[in-house]
Amino acid sequence: MSERIVIDPVTRIEGHLRIECEVDQGKVVKAWSSGTMWRGIELILKDRDPREAWIYTQRICGVCTTVHAIASVRAVENALALEIPLNAQYIRNMLITAHGIFDHIVHFYHLSALDWVDLVSALKGDPRATAALGQKLSGWHRNSYEEIKASQEKLQALVDSGQLGIYGSGYWGHQAMKLAPEVNLLAATHYLQALEYQRSINQVVAILGSKTPHIQNLAVGGVSNPINPNSQSTLTMERLFYIKTLIDEIGAFIHDVYMKDVAAVGAFYADWTGIGAGVTSYLAVPDLPMNSTGTTFDLPGGYIPDGDISKFQEIKSFQDTFFRDGVKEGIKHSYYDGDWTKHPWEEETVPKFTGFQDDGKYSWVKSPTFQGKPAQVGPLANVLCMYAAGHEPTKKYATAMLNAVSSLAGTKVGLGALHSTIGRHAARAIRCALLHDALGRQWQLLIDNIGRGDYATFNPPTFPKGEQRGFGFHEAPRGTLSHWVVIQDGKIKNYQCVVPSTWNAGPRNGDDAMGPYEASLVGTPIADPKKPLEVLRTIHSFDPCLACAIHLVDGDRQEISRVKVL
Repeated sequence: MSERIVIDPVTRIEGHLRIECEVDQGKVVKAWSSGTMWRGIELILKDRDPREAWIYTQRICGVCTTVHAIASVRAVENALALEIPLNAQYIRNMLITAHGIFDHIVHFYHLSALDWVDLVSALKGDPRATAALGQKLSGWHRNSYEEIKASQEKLQALVDSGQLGIYGSGYWGHQAMKLAPEVNLLAATHYLQALEYQRSINQVVAILGSKTPHIQNLAVGGVSNPINPNSQSTLTMERLFYIKTLIDEIGAFIHDVYMKDVAAVGAFYADWTGIGAGVTSYLAVPDLPMNSTGTTFDLPGGYIPDGDISKFQEIKSFQDTFFRDGVKEGIKHSYYDGDWTKHPWEEETVPKFTGFQDDGKYSWVKSPTFQGKPAQVGPLANVLCMYAAGHEPTKKYATAMLNAVSSLAGTKVGLGALHSTIGRHAARAIRCALLHDALGRQWQLLIDNIGRGDYATFNPPTFPKGEQRGFGFHEAPRGTLSHWVVIQDGKIKNYQCVVPSTWNAGPRNGDDAMGPYEASLVGTPIADPKKPLEVLRTIHSFDPCLACAIHLVDGDRQEISRVKVL
């Protein structure tokens, strides 16, 4: 007999997500992903100056801030065919990579590691044995007995106080938890250390962007960072070399802690390499432009249909028609009026709330498709597309990760294992290492260009009469993000954001094909329907951000739904 599971809200994410599953004979047989909140950025932007859009769009979310700013200025620049000074590209690229490193570290340690690590079990771990284990796994200098013992004492103090705080509401002691007490204790220690390192790398974003979250230095046409080596009020060599110090500090944590921890979790939970694949058509866009026109990139992107890497098709530029013409969104199962599938430039946002209907409308999230099919986006898609493109750094880090997992698991683990819940975590760690290398390269390119006497950071835009259409994409930490703008006589006529969590969290599309969240849950084993840890493991592996995924406001200010805050 089947049983219904409802998780509402899903926590340790950004935004409000409801997941419903039908479980039969210990496995998920049907799933629904429902976005349960709303926002109204697209309609707020109507009739505004296109140069203002990036300021508003990054307020979509308190986490995905920089990424919306980047995609927005690129959309307007694309509409105007505006070239960007090299220094501005390098500064933007440094913001992108630093933000991505910060986001990936926070996701694994602070948002999803607790699905795999039993903190109560960590209290039983022997700190000396844990230190020996840590030193065996890597040369990380903070895998010391003293530091591990101090972390255990912090955990014990929280338990003794009866207030677990950030560690509350976990499924501690769940039968799906497999790690030994010492492994749990090592991971708990790294959780606390990660708080320090994510803060350090985020300083790079704050220095270049003037603040974070919600950077202030972008402009349509470049950045507002003036470069003058002789002035202390600009982006000086002193500031740039301090940034280099921060870049160097984070490297050891990424390689000796993050990569190793993910490999260890992958090895101990090797059965999860066969769970959670879902949609295996992958979409990722190229990023870190290396010239003023956005036709060459440090990191490639493209599309893989049906998991077949041999059929990879590259996305080559900011003007790429394959990407431009391939994106559509549908609303058959979304709380909007009608049943259509349209290109973002042609969309409208007219709410029509019906309440949750299994076979009808059940989410505020729209349903994107690429080339007519659902697509998974995110670090896994990004890594697989770069691997398929022959990107040597990606091959190097992917091989190192798979070899580490194979060594710990005692069996050969191949690239196919990445098509899974645990594979998404592995891909995110691989991407973090790639971004760290790229951040160092972009820093050096900026230094070298300044050294040649080029201080330019901005090209002023001009807005002709008539209509211009543009799209801007960015490979954000959660995957492919694109903004679409229609400009009429210098004002915004239409604006749409097609974001990573829309791609992944979307409900069934116009052909009733499941979105990536839903498809990934089908077949998942559930040990205890009352404690659906396994569902959370897979959903958290996507790093949901539902604030970004929702598109709604009622222009007439009529009540759509009422929420009671307890």
